[in-house]
Amino acid sequence: MERIQLRQDLSLSRLIYGMWRLGDDRETSPAHVVRKIKTCLDQGITSFDQADIYGDYGSEALLGAALKSDRGLRARMEIITKCDICLISENRPHHRVKHYDTSASHIQASVDQSLRNMNIDHIDCLLLHRPDPLMDPAQTGAALEGLVQSGKVRALGVSNFRPWDWRLVQGHMTTQLCTNQIEINPLALESFTSGDLAEMQRDQLVPQAWSPLAGGQLFADAAHPVGAHLARLAAREAVGLDALLIAWLLYHPAQILPVMGSNDLGRIARFSDAFSVPMTRQLWFEIYEAGLGSEVP
Repeated sequence: MERIQLRQDLSLSRLIYGMWRLGDDRETSPAHVVRKIKTCLDQGITSFDQADIYGDYGSEALLGAALKSDRGLRARMEIITKCDICLISENRPHHRVKHYDTSASHIQASVDQSLRNMNIDHIDCLLLHRPDPLMDPAQTGAALEGLVQSGKVRALGVSNFRPWDWRLVQGHMTTQLCTNQIEINPLALESFTSGDLAEMQRDQLVPQAWSPLAGGQLFADAAHPVGAHLARLAAREAVGLDALLIAWLLYHPAQILPVMGSNDLGRIARFSDAFSVPMTRQLWFEIYEAGLGSEVP
């Protein structure tokens, strides 16, 4: 599988396996999680996306149990995780309100906890999960730099940041931010025209696309107007709708990395089908216009 360079000593697979719903599966044993990981690795998908809050603060530990049960897996993987969102949760009883925290103490504590949760000694790429209106960019930048210097984190990025957000913190760092994870799918087209993707290319941030299949909305209701239109396009092209939508993202020159989430082993095994879809410029615009609900201006 094609790989995308984040920095000189770190690359990610073109598809990323997202573990947001890892704990939602009926089967969460280490052996079952290992099967999911190996199903990805067999296709060349070596990059795995986590966050401290996923699974009500439990998903990282599920991954950690799997890695502890099969010690050889970690060397074949790149692990991405995130911090700064603080949820109201029984697992965090001191949280009175959902909020963001980009203070140095929170970032450092979150990273240390993530390392323990996942039974690993370093995170390949750490992302700030959401822009924090109370961020002190000098403090946050120094904390992130310190994590890289300590060896706990190899590379740094952000998630859901606008250009002015990432440039604010970047201005207080020497380590280059290398990626931004945002929502991109036919129901979330803003980044194509807002300038976000253009600015990422300008600043050499690799885009990652969360919810590339719109969280299943395009599949759940056969009467969904956009989903129905896209299903007709997939049938015409004789490809699966999943594969068509991922191929649509892969075609973009920004080299978008879709973050694929599923607990179904059969579906996971078909992630790489997207590379067999003969995407063209006109087909790309047909999908784009389906999401717009009209032709382009």
